[in-house]
Amino acid sequence: MPQSILVFDFGTNEDAAQQARHKVEAWKQGFRLGSKMLLKFEREEDAAATSSAQAPKADEPSKAADSPAKGGKKKAAPKSGAKTAAKSGAKAAHEPEETEAPVAPNANVRLMLRLQFSDHEKLSHQRWLDRIPSEEPFKSAGGQTIRAGDPEFSKAAELFDSLD
Repeated sequence: MPQSILVFDFGTNEDAAQQARHKVEAWKQGFRLGSKMLLKFEREEDAAATSSAQAPKADEPSKAADSPAKGGKKKAAPKSGAKTAAKSGAKAAHEPEETEAPVAPNANVRLMLRLQFSDHEKLSHQRWLDRIPSEEPFKSAGGQTIRAGDPEFSKAAELFDSLD
């Protein structure tokens, strides 16, 4: 089964990495690729960024504790019926979740994309290997293609499997 791992280094440009993720997700859905194309991120944080990112985290629980209290007062005050409940439900759906971990601004972002096609899809595999680095969000990032026969493929595959 032909496998390749494409590694793109976006540096500290988190927006470009997210655009690349959206592009890959669109390809997976549009071309029905499923598990033939898997994407994972590797974030390497600087030591200074880690210590500065941890300092604001100590203040966040107090802000999070204030937010539900304010939200509770807003829900208890209006009693106008279903329209208010629908509006508050819509607001809740658009609010960001507090469980997401904040990403440090100085974190280096590497995107790892594994292509795994069956033996009879070698042409499709090669076409994706040619197409992906030529698309816009991937052009700006330094890309590297690691094929199954390369000596560093085992290290890259272990790293890919260890990422969440």
